[in-house]
Amino acid sequence: MATVTLKYDARNKNISALLDVIMNLGAVSVDKPRKTGLDESIEDIKMGRVYTAKNAKDLIAQCLQ
Repeated sequence: MATVTLKYDARNKNISALLDVIMNLGAVSVDKPRKTGLDESIEDIKMGRVYTAKNAKDLIAQCLQ
């Protein structure tokens, strides 16, 4: 089984009708699971995208780098 990703204008009636026909022929829609905020935070920690600052001046200095 192959997976195909399509990008299209959902307001286009011709494309919508074509996709309906394809779905009626047996295609299955697979939604990509969305990451929760917690999952994104854990990924940030793993990738090292977390910063700490001693005080406000230190934070501003890090932002300007």
